[in-house]
Amino acid sequence: MQEILRLGERARAAARVLAKSAPAAKSDALNCLADLLAARQADIYAANREDVERAVAAGLDAPRVDRLALTPAILEEMRAACRHVAQLPDPVGVTESQWQRPNGLLVGRMRIPLGVVAMIYEARPNVTIDAAVLCLKAGNAVILRGGSEALHSNMILAALLGEALEKAGLPAAAAQIVPTTDRAAVTALCKLDQYIDVIIPRGGESLVRAVTEAAVMPVLKHFKGVCHAYVDAEADVDQALEIVFNGKVQRPGVCNALECLLVHRDMAQAFLPLVGEKLGGAGVGFRACPLSLPLLGPTATAQKPEDLGQEFHDLILAVRVVDGLDEALDHIARYGSNHTEIICTKNLDRARRFLREADASMVALNASSRFNDGGQLGLGAEIGISTSKLHSYGPMGVQELTTTKFVVLGQGQVRE
Repeated sequence: MQEILRLGERARAAARVLAKSAPAAKSDALNCLADLLAARQADIYAANREDVERAVAAGLDAPRVDRLALTPAILEEMRAACRHVAQLPDPVGVTESQWQRPNGLLVGRMRIPLGVVAMIYEARPNVTIDAAVLCLKAGNAVILRGGSEALHSNMILAALLGEALEKAGLPAAAAQIVPTTDRAAVTALCKLDQYIDVIIPRGGESLVRAVTEAAVMPVLKHFKGVCHAYVDAEADVDQALEIVFNGKVQRPGVCNALECLLVHRDMAQAFLPLVGEKLGGAGVGFRACPLSLPLLGPTATAQKPEDLGQEFHDLILAVRVVDGLDEALDHIARYGSNHTEIICTKNLDRARRFLREADASMVALNASSRFNDGGQLGLGAEIGISTSKLHSYGPMGVQELTTTKFVVLGQGQVRE
């Protein structure tokens, strides 16, 4: 598609300008965007209302309509994200490490932008702003392709992005929206490796897999979040109960919600009835193994094989009793999704081993799985969570949207 090709050409040219721009110019653009989001909110709400009305008329389900709607609170969060990212340290051009070779060469690693990032995402128009401000702060041009149901919202937000960039003396093409709902545009983006350096899909597993299969450039992705909590024989019962409750109940539909509870055999009799009472009372249904089923109360049903490794996106929790840490780690290795794994224990030796051996983008001791989030971990914001280990593992903030190159300083050295 010629339209997509032109987006790529403009983005590549803009990326070269952005890469050498002063940190102050990028911060000015983001602060200006925050001001525009307030000044033009009537226009934003009008465009969003059109999207919501079309979505309701098309029979979109209530959760997706809810994610589509922009409220004053969400708009304020978008403005706050702009200002917060604006004041973060600029990583571009920073020499992270430096060492001297025996021949006198000074070798260092310098942070640089990735180049052009394409972002493909669903539903939520606030992602348009969140993704753009992170990419811009890291010196990347970005091409945004949101869901078709949010087209009008995304178009007005993209227009404000372009206006803010131009007011700061930066090219408007540094942040562009794909202006069509044609699905062929996604396929075209996935083949545009001469202009796009990396592509980031954010949405359901089917979207991520489709982009991964089609893309000819690197993809930063996570397919799903199957997060486990292992409650050890030496766990603090009250503390573990609150951690498990928070991980499952606070927001069950997100990728860092708890999906499976593993409990040491010696802890099961004391702990699982409390889980059944507290979580069951909050509406959680359990998919229980034979040992846990009689301990969890009336909301428990017998576990089926497909309940393990499942991302429920609901108030449903798989529960399994295990013989110890080895069996818990084996279970996680088989059924985990490299997203988030936690252990509840007072035994430091087992804690250290779990933190070392559990393979996930975040592992935690005595803390909720819900902390695997860029804002919660101190990154300010995130563009998504990567469960692939190249080039980033975990929440991706500003620094994770850069890479490094070697910088070598010599005084006439030649290789012998």
